[in-house]
Amino acid sequence: MAASCQDMIVLFGDSLTQKSWDPELKGIGARLANLYARKLDVVNRGFSGYNTDWALPVLEQIIAKREYVQPQTPHVRLLTIWFGANDACLPGFIQHVPVSRFSENLTTMVRAIRAPDSPWYSPETKLLLITPPPVHVPSMGTDMQPTRTFNVTKAYAEEVKKVGEREDVPVVDAWTRVWEAARKNEEEMKAYFTDGLHLGEAGYKIVFSALQETIILEYPELYHENLQSVFPLWDYFHSHTLEEFKAENWVGERSRIKE
Repeated sequence: MAASCQDMIVLFGDSLTQKSWDPELKGIGARLANLYARKLDVVNRGFSGYNTDWALPVLEQIIAKREYVQPQTPHVRLLTIWFGANDACLPGFIQHVPVSRFSENLTTMVRAIRAPDSPWYSPETKLLLITPPPVHVPSMGTDMQPTRTFNVTKAYAEEVKKVGEREDVPVVDAWTRVWEAARKNEEEMKAYFTDGLHLGEAGYKIVFSALQETIILEYPELYHENLQSVFPLWDYFHSHTLEEFKAENWVGERSRIKE
C-alpha cells in the first residue's frame, strides 16, 4: 500500500472528465497532473455515460466521511464537478435528467461538501463547477444524433451557471468558451470535438485555459506556481546532509503555499 504524501485535486464528472487523461487528447486531467506533479495528486473520477442521478451515490463513496478521516488521510483541496452532457439527453432516453432535477442534483453535490451538518463536510475543499460544452450534432454517429440538440444542451449549461451563482461556487463556462472560439458558428465548432460530443485536443485546450484562469482568480493559493513541492528539489542537497533530510517531516509540510 502506498503511503499518502500529497493532498489531492479530484476531477469528478462524466466521460468528458474520464477521457481528459488520454495522452493523445491532452485533456484537463493530463495537463493538471503534469503541472501539479510533486505538489498535489490529480485524481480521475470520471464516469463515462453517467448523469447526475447516477453520480450522486458515487460522490458519497469517493469522498471520505468526516468520521473516517484520519490524520494521514489526504485532503481534497479542489473538487471539480463537470456534468450535464448526458443529463441533457432528450426525454425518452435513459440518460435524460430533467433540468430541474439536474439543478437539484448539482446543488446536493455542492452542499454535501459545504454544509457543516453533512457527513461529507470538507471545509478545506474548494469547489468548481464546469458547464457542459456545446454539441455538434452533425458530427455525431447516427445512433447518437437523435439523443441531443444544441439548444437543450445550452439550457443545461445555463443551469450550471445558475447553481454556481446561488451556491456561490465559481463556474468554468466551457460552453461559452468553446462557442466563442468557434466564432459562434456551428460548422466551425466541429474542429473542437472528436465526435460532436466529446472534446478533442483543441477543445480541451480551451477548457483548460478557462479552468486555469478560474483557479488563479478564485483560488490563487491553489495555483500550481504558488505551491511548494512536498519534497525538496534536488539542489537542497547542495547545502544539506542526508541526515538533515531524513530528520525533516516532509509529508507533514505537504502542499504548502510558497512564502
